[in-house]
Amino acid sequence: MTHTFGHLVGYRRTARTITSDALPGHAMSLLDSSYRVALIAGHDDGDQLRAVYLFTDAATDHRVELHVPLDHADPHVPSLAGMSFPAGRFEREMRDLYGIVPDDHPLPRRLVRHFHWPKGWYPMLADAGDPPQFADVDGPYPFRTVEGPGVYEIPVGPVHAGMIEPGHFRFSVVGETILNLKARLWFVHKGIEKLFEGRRVEAGVELAERVSGDTAVGHALAYCLAVEDALGIPVPPAARRNRAVLVELERLYNHVTDIGALCNDVGHGILNTHAQRIREHLLRVNDEVTGHRLLRGAIHPGRTVLLWLPDADWLAAIGADIAEIVALAVDHSVVADRFTGTAVLTQTQAADLGALGYVARASGLTLDARHDHPFLKPPLPRTVHSRTEGDVLSRFLVRAGEIQESIALITALLSGALDDVHAASAAEPGPVSGSGVGIVEGWRGTIVHRVELAENGALSRVKIVDPSFFNWPALPVALADTIVPDFPLVNKSFNLSYAGNDL
Repeated sequence: MTHTFGHLVGYRRTARTITSDALPGHAMSLLDSSYRVALIAGHDDGDQLRAVYLFTDAATDHRVELHVPLDHADPHVPSLAGMSFPAGRFEREMRDLYGIVPDDHPLPRRLVRHFHWPKGWYPMLADAGDPPQFADVDGPYPFRTVEGPGVYEIPVGPVHAGMIEPGHFRFSVVGETILNLKARLWFVHKGIEKLFEGRRVEAGVELAERVSGDTAVGHALAYCLAVEDALGIPVPPAARRNRAVLVELERLYNHVTDIGALCNDVGHGILNTHAQRIREHLLRVNDEVTGHRLLRGAIHPGRTVLLWLPDADWLAAIGADIAEIVALAVDHSVVADRFTGTAVLTQTQAADLGALGYVARASGLTLDARHDHPFLKPPLPRTVHSRTEGDVLSRFLVRAGEIQESIALITALLSGALDDVHAASAAEPGPVSGSGVGIVEGWRGTIVHRVELAENGALSRVKIVDPSFFNWPALPVALADTIVPDFPLVNKSFNLSYAGNDL
């Protein structure tokens, strides 16, 4: 239905303007056709507000947008939360930031808003003005209360020790067993989407790189793909190849870091020491490749600038080093006992919650934008993972497998074995429409950026979706019936971004 739905506005992307009454029917039709809700965004067009719904199809790489104009004075949309759990969370975010009300939402409590935001102040509106003085207007967050014999609460955060960002976790437990966990986030709202407004497209790259510090490549690339889609900018084959190399280098150093940290959480500190040794080596190579240890500054609209490329022998040595750490971990009885069967996220739960990335793949889902929405074409072969039970061990082994996959992909790209692949996708820009979508499989999962440009070429709206927005609700689900001492281990197996979640 996608090629006839609406009018073509970008690469494999069609759009249609509809009324709010027609929204549920169109959304249900797309969801029934295996599309997923990738993004929902509010817009302030001056004389009216607008809600934009982006649906994507993994099988065909089609993208469909529904645009719903709304009355600025009384903006309401019918809630899609009953059809899609992620849609319900996007709706709550849109209400908090734009005042667009999702009618009949099953959980209408605020999501982004904190009690010090005065009622009626919506920071993304054009006339919002400067942030107002803090005021205890909306009251404390209504946490769910769990009652019964022996039930008590353990509050953790929002301020944590060390460098971890703020988040409040409230455990309802009996003994050590977790009955319910509520994660309250959005303590670091930066207004980063607002900061894009009015910038030139090139100036937006630096901001995109800082959405989530450990995902500079993923967010910069998604942003640039969106800009290139909006402006019809072709990207040379070598630039696409180099982008793929950078995405996999970013995946490498982050996965290696977490492989070691997971071992450390169950007392195997020596393996963590060796993993951090490899991470430091990777960061130094990143610096040689781009001039920055976190791979910043290399990706720009229409081009990619690298200073150096790693060689195959170095990659093979890194792969062997990591494989030895993984083998020592899974062969250790204590590590295996702590990982196996801990915090299971079933395939059904992962699908219902809209989980992405290694969290989804460890639960048996096959979502992966490298194959579903590739910027290298034809898509590369899809990896079949050996462990998909959805426990900590599965999330550990899926990441270990992706490390080896990344090394193999970088090696193939650098050797020229994939020249025909990236050359085939060199010039596929869509129509110049002033809006664009970029989709990238970052190391945590699928990243989506959607941009709109004003008539003068400046950015008028940038909507960002980090995979952590989808995956945070899966953590409390997986932790049900586990024990409190396993929380640090389980939390690390998900390793979700606070900054990427709260923009």
